[in-house]
Amino acid sequence: MTENIKIVMLKRKINIKELAARLGTTGNNMTNKFKRDNFSENELNEIAHALNCKLDIALIDNETGQRIV
Repeated sequence: MTENIKIVMLKRKINIKELAARLGTTGNNMTNKFKRDNFSENELNEIAHALNCKLDIALIDNETGQRIV
């Protein structure tokens, strides 16, 4: 997920410090979260909102490639 967030950040020309400020946290905290690549659904929603995006979580069937949910 970190990779996808960083792609959006690049497109929006936002660095980690700016994203952290929008989320009310520190740049160091965001850097650590990115290293762990372990976000709660709530954190992902907050990040999506801060990046002016919509969070879309889905299950995809491995055999058919079709979206299940």
